[in-house]
Amino acid sequence: QVQLVESGGGLVQAGGSLRLSCVGSGRIFRLNHMGWYRQAPGKQRELVAEITIGGFTNYADSVKGRFTISRDNGKNTIYLQMNSLKPEDTAVYYCNLVPVDFIARGYWGQGTQVTVSS
Repeated sequence: QVQLVESGGGLVQAGGSLRLSCVGSGRIFRLNHMGWYRQAPGKQRELVAEITIGGFTNYADSVKGRFTISRDNGKNTIYLQMNSLKPEDTAVYYCNLVPVDFIARGYWGQGTQVTVSS
């Protein structure tokens, strides 16, 4: 049974920073491309950052230059360093495989809330 547990969210002022962590069970991290997603109120969940098995990264235009995704396969953990946060970054953040296939749809965790005040 795969479990993904996100942590590190909180309330921060605009311009501040947060570091999110996602710990997974099993070999999920070593065998898959992974990503951070977010869902703001009234909006669809979107992919904001991804990291391949080989460590290559890609970012949504809205976070490019501000967010950094990394992974530690030995710890079954991926991270999202978020700097220069903006109120529009407010959302629940989740980690999961990239892409989210039929099996990975069952992997969604509780997410971690990030709230950025202006």
